[in-house]
Amino acid sequence: MSLKLKAVSDSDTDPKNPNSKPINENIIKREVVDLRNGSEVLYIQRFFNYDESWKWFHFLNNHIPWTRPTVRVFGRSCLQPRDTCYVASPGLPELIYSGYKPHAYSWDDYPPLKDILDAVHKALPGSCFNSLLLNRYKGGNDYVGWHSDDEKLYGLTPEIASVSFGCDRDFFLKKKPCKTSNVSKRHDEEPASKRLKKSCRADQYTFKLKHGSLLVMRGNTQRDWIHSVPKRAKVDTSRINLTFRHVL
Repeated sequence: MSLKLKAVSDSDTDPKNPNSKPINENIIKREVVDLRNGSEVLYIQRFFNYDESWKWFHFLNNHIPWTRPTVRVFGRSCLQPRDTCYVASPGLPELIYSGYKPHAYSWDDYPPLKDILDAVHKALPGSCFNSLLLNRYKGGNDYVGWHSDDEKLYGLTPEIASVSFGCDRDFFLKKKPCKTSNVSKRHDEEPASKRLKKSCRADQYTFKLKHGSLLVMRGNTQRDWIHSVPKRAKVDTSRINLTFRHVL
C-alpha cells in the first residue's frame, strides 16, 4: 500500500520573534501516517545527522555487550536471528520473551545511551521511556518476524520509539487478522517475507528505515497491527536498532 504521509516540520524560528535566526539549522521533517481507529505512526528520516549517526553506530557496535540468545518458539529451541542487549531503569518488572530473560543493564553502565534517550524525549514531548531493547542485524539473514509489542507491562496504548543506525532495512506493518485474537508471539523461525505473502488484501505499509531515523508507533498500533523486519538477500552490512518503551 502506498503511504499517504502528512509532513509536519518543527518550527525553525522563534514564534515570538519572526525575524530571529533558526533555532535548529537542520529542520526536522516529521511524516505522520494515520492507520485509522486510533493507530498512528510518526517517521523522522533525519533524526540524527549523517556524521552523528555514524558516531553512534560505531559506539554501539563496539561497546555494547551484544549476545545472540537461544529462544523457544513453538516448543523448540533456536538461535535468535539477531544480536541483542537490554537496558532498563531500576525497579522495573523483568523482561521475558520466547523463554528468554535478558540481563537488564543500567543506563549508567553506558552513559551515551542517555544522550540518545534525551534526544528522543525532546522530540516527543510528554514521552517517558524507561527501557531500551537494542538489536543488531549483522546482515540480510538477520531479521525479526511478525509480532506486536502488546505485552501487559507496556499498557494498553504504548508509545514505542525506534532509532536506526547503519544500513537501510525495510520495516513492514500489517493489519492483524480479524479471526486471530492473539498474534503477539514472535515467529522467528519463519521469514517475515513468507508470512507477508499469506495475507491477502490486508492493509500493509512499508517504511525504509534510514541511517539516523526515528520511527514511533502510537495509540492502538500494537493492538491492531503487527510489524516485522524481513530478511534481505542483498544486504551484507549491519544495522543497529534501539527500541525505547515505557514499562509500567
